[in-house]
Amino acid sequence: MALMNNQTHKKTAAIIVAAGRGKRAGGSTPKQWREIAGQSVLMHTVSAFLNHPHVSCVVLVLHADDIEKAPTGQNLIIATGGAERSLSVKAGLAAIPVGIENVLIHDVARPCVSGQTISNVIAALDNHKGAAPALPVTDALWTGIDGMVSGTKDRSGLYRAQTPQGFHLDVIKTAHNSSDGTAADDVEVARAAGIAVTIVDGDEDNLKITLPADFDRAQRILERRNGH
Repeated sequence: MALMNNQTHKKTAAIIVAAGRGKRAGGSTPKQWREIAGQSVLMHTVSAFLNHPHVSCVVLVLHADDIEKAPTGQNLIIATGGAERSLSVKAGLAAIPVGIENVLIHDVARPCVSGQTISNVIAALDNHKGAAPALPVTDALWTGIDGMVSGTKDRSGLYRAQTPQGFHLDVIKTAHNSSDGTAADDVEVARAAGIAVTIVDGDEDNLKITLPADFDRAQRILERRNGH
């Protein structure tokens, strides 16, 4: 399964973490291998980065059981993930070739990531050691107990985090090496190591496929983007 990539001299790599099993998404097949809009979730995600002019290579981190299904292509590197997301990210970081200066870390379950979002993160790394897309929380926030509203929370300053989360390669490697592996994402790993992370514009279409209904929404986004 060959993939094409625009030639580029930029020194940014992307790690796509795809070793999880995604049980909440339903079905017997891990969500990254399920098909939407003509190809697998994984292929939509991988192609978004391979086809970006400022991404030099992509490291695809897979579950050991999925290695034989790995796609092939120029500037595509395959790595074997671990039991936890943090171990998979470390495996991806270790597989990045010499000469790369920045890295983008992305969840495979976000196949609708746009080229603009990728560009936003890359551009921010010119002036910051860490950058990530996010959307401000606009809905009212409640707390709840036993299905009943128990209170409200101030939404000021709250954001919905997205990926890719980008970093200078040397600092995020050091941060992961000192992390205990319990962080929710790579921004948390970075901040725990004292790395400041700037927020760039996120995208409502950059959803993470988590539940069964998310497949239909992602398919509509991709079909609209491709003119169907």
